[in-house]
Order: sequence, then structure tokens, then C-alpha cells
Amino acid sequence: MKKRRLIKNPLLTSSYHYELPDELIATHPIHPRDHARLLVYNRADKSITHARFDALELFLPKNCGIIFNDTKVIKARLYGHKESGGAIELLINRPHDAYTINVYIKGRVKVDTRLVFEEQLSVHVIALYEDGSRDVNFYLHDTLIRFEELLPILERVGHIPLPPYLGREDNSEDEREYQSVFAHYEGAVAAPTASLHFTDELFDAVCSHHPYAFVTLHVGSGTFKPVEAEIITDHPMHSEYFDISPSALELLRSDIPLLSIGTTSTRTVEYHARTEETHGEANLFLHPNNPPLRVNHLLTNFHLPQSTLLMLVASFIGLEETHRIYQEAIKEHYRFFSYGDAMLIL
Repeated sequence: MKKRRLIKNPLLTSSYHYELPDELIATHPIHPRDHARLLVYNRADKSITHARFDALELFLPKNCGIIFNDTKVIKARLYGHKESGGAIELLINRPHDAYTINVYIKGRVKVDTRLVFEEQLSVHVIALYEDGSRDVNFYLHDTLIRFEELLPILERVGHIPLPPYLGREDNSEDEREYQSVFAHYEGAVAAPTASLHFTDELFDAVCSHHPYAFVTLHVGSGTFKPVEAEIITDHPMHSEYFDISPSALELLRSDIPLLSIGTTSTRTVEYHARTEETHGEANLFLHPNNPPLRVNHLLTNFHLPQSTLLMLVASFIGLEETHRIYQEAIKEHYRFFSYGDAMLIL
């Protein structure tokens, strides 16, 4: 007798769990970056093809526009100490405005705590939130500074904010490799990782055959926040600053099928498809019950279990096919997460 397969409920967070062997977590980048592996999934016949990323152009539909995210990762992690003593670690999440910055701090702090860093940079804690984040002001030589004044200082004293699952400190290699070749506008605290596979040569080659444009979405640390609610729609989705360039807007409003490079580009395009807004704060949660309206194809990496990014993948291909592809990737020893291999959904 044939064993009946259990159908998982796409609204249950537990339905997005899978077991990943530790050795498949990519802790370092591959060289050259376009030699990562590429799993190609065709929705028309549910076929899976194994390739290498530098063969991407062979699989792209001829009539296809491409949307890239040109955000640039900042050195958002700082190590310092409380004015009263005691080491702390601070991770910038996002600015609320020019002076008020939302951060995460390892180490107990209260409102009015002062934190001290290199080059006479200091922080004043002004608010605490239940999600564990804090609002702070940054000071240089005891003078309040704006976020844009902070950026060049971070470049000197900050650290690349590697995801926690890499289990290591950043190094000089990460300064180059945890950044896309087309990164332009500073503000992200996590890389749009599907973009990391492009070399200058591959980027130029792909763009010479397809209309393309850039959007900006400054990826926040909320992208790593696991879904803790039992029902996925109860998850409070984080918001991130976005901006859609005029050339991207023209491409979005055309009839041409679109390929989004990464989940961040996808969320930006799909937020616009629902709101018609071209800049501001995007907090769109894509999942099987809220599928894409404008994006036709997706290039992405392999994501954490029970993450909103995995749910976004399922919004394109359904929960069952997502699990089937991920099990195939595990069986074939693909490398997972930020520095890992890629998947193209056609």
C-alpha cells in the first residue's frame, strides 16, 4: 500500500522547518564569486537543473527585465564599553531620522546610559523597546551628529555585520565579498545575498542582453528575525527603507516579465505593486497566501528554516515544492545561507 503524504499547512510556521547539516552552512565566500552553484527550477514542468552561476544567462528568458538592489552594506557593528565600565557590542539596525538611530545592544543598558567607542564616538541611549532594540543618538567629541556624518566614522571603526549563523568574526575578505559589485547607496546592515554572486563581467554580460534597473532597499537586521508566531500571518513584519529609481519605475510599469535579483528587490517591487509608492518604508510579507503580483522570476539564495525569506520563496512555488527543492539541494550538498549557492525560479 502506498504511504499517504502529509500535506503541510502553509499558514503554520512549523511547516517551514527543515533539518540542515551544519557542514552545509557556507561560512566563507567562494572564489571567484560566480563559481557558486545554481539550482534552476522551472515551474512549467517542475524540473530541477543543476548548473554553475556563471551560466546564468543560458537560463534567463529572452524577454525579461531585471531588477537589482543597489544598497551598500555599512560597517554596522561596533565594540565599546559603557561609561561606567563593562564591554558592549552594538549593531545598527536603521535610522528613524537624521539623529535617532535604532540599534541592538549586547549588554544591559538603561535609558540615559552612555556608551563609548573609538575616535571619541559615543552613544546616548534614549529609548528601550520590547523587541530588544534601542533608540540612540550618536555623538562625536560630545557633539550630536547626523546619520550621514556617522557613516565615514563607521568605515574606520566599525565591523562588517556578518549574520550570527556564520559563527565567526569579520575579516578583510568580508569587506570585499559581503558587498555586491553594484552596491552604491549606503544603509544596509545585511547584504542582498543573491547579488553577491555577480562579478563585474557577469553583471555586464547579463545587462547587455536584458533591460535592467536598480531599486534601493536598505536591508535591516529584522531580515534575520525568526518567525515565532504559530501562525505566520501573526508575525510582525519588519519595515525597511526603499527607493525606486525613475528607470526602475518605467520597467515596473511596463508589460515586460520581471526577474528580481533577491528577496529584497522582490519585496520592493511587490510593495510598489500594491501601494504605488516609490519611496518610504516597506513592510510587505510575501507567503503562499500573499503571492507576488508583478515579479515573474526570482533569483535567490537558500534561506533559514522558519524565516520570512523561505516563506517568500514558497509564495512563488508553494510549500510542497519548496520542501522538495530544499531536500534536493541538501542531497546534492549545496551551500546554504548568505555566502551559499543560488536558486533561480523560472
